[in-house]
Amino acid sequence: MERSEMTAREMYLALKAAPPRTRFGFGRKAALVNVDPQRAYTEPASFRTAYETDPRQMEYTNALADRFRRLGWPVVWTYVAYLDSGEDCGVWGTRTDTPDSLQNIRHGSPRAEFDPRLHIAPRDVVIHKRMASAFFETSLGSLLTFHGVDTVVVTGGSTSGCVRATVVDGLSRSLRMVVPEECVADKHESPHFANLYDMAVKYADVLPVAEVLAWLEARD
Repeated sequence: MERSEMTAREMYLALKAAPPRTRFGFGRKAALVNVDPQRAYTEPASFRTAYETDPRQMEYTNALADRFRRLGWPVVWTYVAYLDSGEDCGVWGTRTDTPDSLQNIRHGSPRAEFDPRLHIAPRDVVIHKRMASAFFETSLGSLLTFHGVDTVVVTGGSTSGCVRATVVDGLSRSLRMVVPEECVADKHESPHFANLYDMAVKYADVLPVAEVLAWLEARD
C-alpha cells in the first residue's frame, strides 16, 4: 500500500491537476439522476443527518435539470423511505434505531420530502429506492434503456454512499457516468474528497458543473 501525507482533498486536487487516465467522455444521449436530494440530507438546520458541501448545489442541480428538459432528456429524482416497521430496509437498518436512523424515514414524512429549493417538473420521473444504488430493484435501468441513454449525470448525496453506489452500478451497466463535483455532497470532508478521487480514477468523469452545462448547451 502506498502511503501519503496528503489529505483526501489534496489528493483529489492533485489528481485534477494531472489526470492519470483519459476520460470516458460524453456519449450521444444523457439522463440526469438526482440521488436522494431530500430534506433528511439537505437541511442541516432541521435534521442531524443532513449536510452541505457547496452552498450552490441546489441552484446548480436546477440548472442541470432545466437543460435536460429543454433537450427532452430524462430527469430523475430518487428518494429513500421505508415502511413503518422499517423491515424493508433490511440488514442496512439494524445497526441503530433512533429517530435519525435510515430505516425510520417514513413515506410522507418531512425527512422523505424533496428539498423545497428544487424545481421538480410534472414530467420528471420520481423513483423510490430502498438501498444505496438508484439502480437496485428500481425501474431506473429499464427507463434508461427505453430512452436510449448511454450517459448518466449523477447529483445528490452522499458522495461516499448512494452517489458512489449509483455510479459503480451505472458503469457496471456500461453507461458513461458523469459527476458534476459541485452537485454532490457528504457529511464529512475526507470521505467526500476520497470518493471523488476514487470515482475519478476508476468509475466516472468527475467534472466542474460548468463543463457539463456547456456540453448540454452545445446539444441544444
